[in-house]
Amino acid sequence: MNVKKKIIRNKTKSIQKYRFYVQSAFALLCIWIGIEFYFFVRYLESNGTVSFYNRPPGVEGFLPISSMMSSFMFLLTGEIHYAHPAGMFIFFAILLVSLVFGKSFCSWLCPIGFISEMVGDAGGKFLKKFFKVRLKIPGWLDYPLRSLKYLLLGFFIFSIFFLMSTMAVRAFLDSPYNLSADVKMFYFFANISRTSLIVLSALFILSIFVKSFWCRFLCPYGALLGILNFISPNKIKRNAASCIDCGLCAKACPSSIKVDKVITVWSDECTTCMNCVDACPVEDTLDLFALLPAKKSFKIKKKWVAIGVVSIFMAVTGIGMLTGHWQNKISKEEYLYLHKNMESFGHPTGPEAMKKLNEDAAKEKGAGNLNGEWSK
Repeated sequence: MNVKKKIIRNKTKSIQKYRFYVQSAFALLCIWIGIEFYFFVRYLESNGTVSFYNRPPGVEGFLPISSMMSSFMFLLTGEIHYAHPAGMFIFFAILLVSLVFGKSFCSWLCPIGFISEMVGDAGGKFLKKFFKVRLKIPGWLDYPLRSLKYLLLGFFIFSIFFLMSTMAVRAFLDSPYNLSADVKMFYFFANISRTSLIVLSALFILSIFVKSFWCRFLCPYGALLGILNFISPNKIKRNAASCIDCGLCAKACPSSIKVDKVITVWSDECTTCMNCVDACPVEDTLDLFALLPAKKSFKIKKKWVAIGVVSIFMAVTGIGMLTGHWQNKISKEEYLYLHKNMESFGHPTGPEAMKKLNEDAAKEKGAGNLNGEWSK
């Protein structure tokens, strides 16, 4: 005899509106940083003849390689490199947020993730309205494509942690190329090449048909945070006893995780966006839990995810500001020299370049010369 389950309707408010507010605020902050940096570059282009605008340290959040290498140097030596210190604190903030709330940076703070999500949602509505279909990559293709971002991450980690000595890392960080990396990044987008424009356009179009194409298949940052997902103690859990097998949670998941088929979501693609929790129609059936030792756990309210993600990020970056390690130590005069000679600074990467960095760093004068040559 079938016994009907007693269903208690889930009346908790959705967190998605507040997640959108957080994403929008962070995206606007990034736009403001971009505007400030534009005026700073304009000062450099004028050779110091127009009004000076302070360089916004937040721009270093878009220098992942430099940030990773600065973090590596800090872990090895305890030294905070003078060139892009804010990037290191932003990198540590992202890691800590991910250790606590999984891959939540991607769905709560990342401006690229925000854009990808909006493009994917708009693309989904477009395809559903005009073609009555939503493209879904089959599993046999999805898994190999998802491995691409791990291959990119592996390349960066191997290049930094295994191919380069500590002195070579310092030599890279001291190099004129790294010191002017933020300005070079600006010109990459301001004077974008045809090839780069084609690649970015292709990624945009692919994101219309496959939601968050870049984030799911190519972002090495996402790969790193996905690994931290398994270490994070906070996981989405489903109560099988009260679950009515409606499948709404799996349908709502932007990462295509089969939430309705598992008890605890262990996935490198879960971004703690809470879409599945909001979609569940039954009370106390799907929630975020802190998994503690001795099989103990407690439920985390949705609002604490929003508060926690923002607070952790602000706390770590705030430490950088309060300790005087937020603004870099490159003077206006040095920046003007770097800008004037920027085209002569080659990219010190690749096996041969790394070999040379190691050799130069091992010499008697080593990295100090690399830092001094350009400023003479």
